[in-house]
Amino acid sequence: MKKSAIKELKTHVVNLGDVQDVATGTVRLALSVSDKRHRATVQFVQGSSFNQAWAQIADALAATPLTSWVRIDVVQSIQRITLAQLQEKLKAMPRMNYWRQGVSFDADFHTALLEMEINGHAFFKPDPQHKIGKNASASWIDFTAVQRYLTRRNGQTAPELTQVPYVWTFLTAGIFFDGDRICELDQAAPSRGIRQLTDLNGTLRTTIDAGERFLQRQIKADGKFIYGYYPAQQRILSSYNTVRHFSSVYALLEAIAFTGQTADLPAVKQAIQWGIDQLTTTTDGARFVVEQRKNKTPELKLGAQAMLILALCKYQEVAHDEEFLPVLLEAYHGVTRFLQPSGRFNHVLNPDLTVKEAFRIIYYEGEITFALARLYQITQDEAVAHLIQQTLDFMVAHNYGKYHDHWLSYAINEALQIFPANRDYMQMGLQNVYDHLTFIEQRDTAYPTLLELLNAAVKMTDVIKRTGNEDLLESYDLGRLRQAWRYRAGYELLTGSFQPELAMYFYYPEKFIGGFFARHDNFRTRIDDCEHFLSGLINYYDYANQGGLDDDFSRRHCL
Repeated sequence: MKKSAIKELKTHVVNLGDVQDVATGTVRLALSVSDKRHRATVQFVQGSSFNQAWAQIADALAATPLTSWVRIDVVQSIQRITLAQLQEKLKAMPRMNYWRQGVSFDADFHTALLEMEINGHAFFKPDPQHKIGKNASASWIDFTAVQRYLTRRNGQTAPELTQVPYVWTFLTAGIFFDGDRICELDQAAPSRGIRQLTDLNGTLRTTIDAGERFLQRQIKADGKFIYGYYPAQQRILSSYNTVRHFSSVYALLEAIAFTGQTADLPAVKQAIQWGIDQLTTTTDGARFVVEQRKNKTPELKLGAQAMLILALCKYQEVAHDEEFLPVLLEAYHGVTRFLQPSGRFNHVLNPDLTVKEAFRIIYYEGEITFALARLYQITQDEAVAHLIQQTLDFMVAHNYGKYHDHWLSYAINEALQIFPANRDYMQMGLQNVYDHLTFIEQRDTAYPTLLELLNAAVKMTDVIKRTGNEDLLESYDLGRLRQAWRYRAGYELLTGSFQPELAMYFYYPEKFIGGFFARHDNFRTRIDDCEHFLSGLINYYDYANQGGLDDDFSRRHCL
């Protein structure tokens, strides 16, 4: 790395402030470097002055290629606690991977670990009985893995750590350098260690563009997706899910429409064809999506039927290709086999079309109604419109607004294009979001479907105004809704997307750029995680920037 670049990095680190521990007079810095293909190597240095500590960093940077990812952290807020106290804190953590401080097992920081070294290697593990969202993680320290890692990192045998009386926890302030641009990293939870969000629209464009490319790369030559990863454990998920296959196709098509990357359409078409060939069957002119469950009997799920319809409608819209229209109509005929006389849908059928489960999960009904509304846009078939109305009327009568389902809000928005004067649908949509708003504002996980719900809700309030039904809004705080909407967009970017300064601590970091993760599930990166993040962020960007940006510029800037 050139001296001029090293000098500029030094200036940025100094500007972070609080670089010296006043109590001890010591400056401690941590240098992380990744070649983008391998996990970052981490080096802790210290000195009695900043220049003394920096000289060690500068020597290391001089031998670092400019193409590397470089992160430099200043160690701050050091606090000694007993090992037992640390273990109690971990045991009480409600979510795995939510430990957000560095830890050193000695006072001189020879055994120090950055927060993301800990999380990127899954050194703090949840109890085997932990069930995500159900009970505390009861996390514990994998001392064997930590000692093995420290031995490799430091080039000498790590000391026995299980019996140390004290540990030193710490926070950091840092910068990240990608060879071109220096970013200052946030110091506050929950986005600690991630670049500060100074340009929401710019970050949205680059993140969506990278997300489209990531999801497209998951399509194998035959059209099947790589289902997902656990990046910390270097594991590829071997299971599969038909709903998520077609819903990921739908989101990828949304992303292609946003980025203009039409060269990726053949891969998407192959994914659709693979899904039709491998995941569907026909009976008497009706097509059904079949879930082949491991060691269990196959089943037909209403949600999968919805996602097939949505994917085929979106493909026809984006690719201007009607090749799959006959399959789309067959899928619609399949939908009618799920319908009960009451207007409610059965959720799961057996392959012989007998009812397996009348109800499984509330999302299925919103999904199918949304899909039928999209189908109506193509066919203008009044039978489809009647089915949409029948279903929504059933939902109104049975107070479905209490379920806070983003798919229901999507469905209502689409339905209001067909039934623009239906105030019952509007009232149900308002309840669907406003009864959930406090939860949305306080939720600590990225939870991408919350942004999807807010996108639909904000659009719906504008429809309500535009159609002369503004009196329905009088008891609701529209400003609060819009504030939550913008907040969740930024929150998702900072807590659920693999930015380089985070990805560098996982295996093959470059592979995950553009991916989206669930931190509380071992940073799980699955195609449906990408689907929900992409769809929410794209719809936020497009609606929030109506009239504010030149559309052609925004698309070109993203490529």
